[in-house]
Amino acid sequence: MSEDEEIRSAKRQKVLDSEAERVAEAAEESLRKHPHGDRDQPLVHHDAGEFSGLKRHETTSEQAEKLENGPINPFTGNQLGQKYFDILKVRRDLPVHAQRAEFLKIFHSSQIMVFVGETGSGKTTQIPQFVLYDEMPHLTGMQVACTQPRRVAAMSVAARVADEMDVSLGEEVGYSIRFENKTSNKTILKYMTDGMLLREAMEDHDLTRYSCIILDEAHERTLATDILMGLLKQVCLRRPDLKIIIMSATLDAEKFQKYFHNAPLLAVPGRTFPVEIYYTPEFQRDYLDAAIRTVLQIHATEDQGDILLFLTGEEEIEDACRKISLEGDELIRDQNCGPLKVYPLYGSLPPHQQQRIFEPAPINPSTKPYARPGRKVIVSTNIAETSLTIDGIVYVVDPGFSKQKVYNPRVRVESLLVSPISKASAQQRAGRAGRTRPGKCFRLYTEEAFHKELIQQSYPEILRSNLASTVLELKKLGIDDLVHFDFMDPPAPETMMRALEELNYLQCLSDEGELTALGRLASHFPLDPMLAVMLIGSPAFGCSEEILTIVAMLSVANVFVRPASARKRADEAKLSFAHPEGDHLTLINVYESFMTASDKGGVHQWCRDNFLSYRSLTSAKNVRSQLRRIMERYDLELVSKYGEIGEGVYWDNIKKALVGGFFMQVGKKKSGTGKTYLTVKDNQEVLIHPSTVVSKEGEWMIYNEFVLTSKNYIRTVTTIKPDWLVEYAPKYYNLDHFSKGDVKLSLERIIERVEASKKFDSKKK
Repeated sequence: MSEDEEIRSAKRQKVLDSEAERVAEAAEESLRKHPHGDRDQPLVHHDAGEFSGLKRHETTSEQAEKLENGPINPFTGNQLGQKYFDILKVRRDLPVHAQRAEFLKIFHSSQIMVFVGETGSGKTTQIPQFVLYDEMPHLTGMQVACTQPRRVAAMSVAARVADEMDVSLGEEVGYSIRFENKTSNKTILKYMTDGMLLREAMEDHDLTRYSCIILDEAHERTLATDILMGLLKQVCLRRPDLKIIIMSATLDAEKFQKYFHNAPLLAVPGRTFPVEIYYTPEFQRDYLDAAIRTVLQIHATEDQGDILLFLTGEEEIEDACRKISLEGDELIRDQNCGPLKVYPLYGSLPPHQQQRIFEPAPINPSTKPYARPGRKVIVSTNIAETSLTIDGIVYVVDPGFSKQKVYNPRVRVESLLVSPISKASAQQRAGRAGRTRPGKCFRLYTEEAFHKELIQQSYPEILRSNLASTVLELKKLGIDDLVHFDFMDPPAPETMMRALEELNYLQCLSDEGELTALGRLASHFPLDPMLAVMLIGSPAFGCSEEILTIVAMLSVANVFVRPASARKRADEAKLSFAHPEGDHLTLINVYESFMTASDKGGVHQWCRDNFLSYRSLTSAKNVRSQLRRIMERYDLELVSKYGEIGEGVYWDNIKKALVGGFFMQVGKKKSGTGKTYLTVKDNQEVLIHPSTVVSKEGEWMIYNEFVLTSKNYIRTVTTIKPDWLVEYAPKYYNLDHFSKGDVKLSLERIIERVEASKKFDSKKK
């Protein structure tokens, strides 16, 4: 044990002794006030001697349980309520509880451990609490972190654990997700997305505030999780006192063990019942229609039990919810079925709406003996696959698809594509049906397709992502040798080279690959480097307030609502905000109108009338205020020249600032064609997406997104002058890097014109 560790251990020991005395005194006081205690839950009298000998990592499960059973909350000093003891009885029934002693034994004897728990074992809620009762981090000013791949899971699990510990959410237990931090200086257990822990590591390379870090759902292999695992391997060498727990479903446990130097493994079985699997006899052409029909058929014919339907994204889910609700009402009338409640579940859903999925199923008011039960239907993305456990699910409908990020480094295109799931995902989904009693899983694909067409495991995100943000993060973390960084699955060299090239063009990395001052500043923004650079450069064009608005609007879900029943009216409403030269500029009009409506009141109705998403606009407002605070912290000027200069110059300045970030995402109209554009450098033929409001398509356009469907589209576009590209990104528009063709010929003429104009101006002067 190092000298620092000994001092820390002695300090903690002293605090633990006084804490034990305080708990004992509080228990004595409570017994004096309530001599008979609670009828159902006898108060336990703690002897100070029981805890006086505890050193760090030596708490037994019996000692921890005595603290849990006590009348006083050891983390707040308050009397524990009856609700706490009611929940405690349920917690003690979870499979993970039976192995608490075994868990503590491994936890005490090793720095890194791998914990495998099947769905429903209680690992996400209980293991962090086991650690808290062992570490008592509030006595040493430390924290325990538990990472989640998804925002929804971080928020809902934190709320559940705060309930279980009888503390307020945001106080002793909190969560931290992008653009939302619900923690305080009292927080000892912090649920957070893996990306947020990574951002903290940029500022504090050794993560000194944490005594234990738990990486949950590690099998999902998100980009941030993979980087964190490589990073924590290094941090452990510098901090022998830091404990790491890698938690995963049953997949790939041995791979994690091997990666972490043969770390010990503890496996806890889930509480699962048998699940019957049903396949379709033939391929389903329209999986959405087949899924809705299956849900309604289950409701009409099957016994009591709730239904979980997996779909790919927000629009699809909302559409399915509406159709199931409408057709469910007809079933109730025509076939005497019970009532049906349908709840959506996806990442951008507000927390209060996410919590509705835990509400009990509706009860059939009919007293007739043959009346069918009421039930709830949850229509979810793959969030419900492993991140959340919803009791009462007996029927799972699995169409076999999910949205996956796919990156092609050759043409620099990153897209969210609907792709077939893996066999591992299919098994996880089926397992959701066997949580409370024997269940059924309806797979809307053939058995042959399952065995022959589905891959065994989904590819880790690091192998199918643009790594520009990742490289910037690694550089900020002080990792310069990217080639030898210990990735569990190293990305393709071409992807890494593209990322370095992109950051070099954005001037975030020097030609030697060193982090520049601009790169350091950009890394403080939780944004794609292109957006961060655009925001940092905007004060020079006198429009940082407007660029703030655009970046915030691009960082949230689509603000425009286009329901199938009122598409024409929705399109007309969108045109009322349209700026003829660009979708980016239109977003400013939408946001400003929303803020004006908010000041007047009745904003919900205003959003409905204008076919705008109140939720997305409120999110954009929050994101904007957080980005504004970051700009203020780093003394970036917040300025708007609106009303001070001519309208044409005002909009041109905003477009120039946009070019400062989007100069690599440019399309040039193909000669001799009316609608086709060529992407700069890569020469991909694309069309402008039909959702655009640009009334006059210019010869040159910047775009926010490349969409791959049956055709290639560029979406969220704005017309620009090509002279700006040469002026503000001369390094990228060096013609030596361009292949022969239409784009290069046009650029040659533009560069000649710009140089001639400069010569003329200098002569004039």
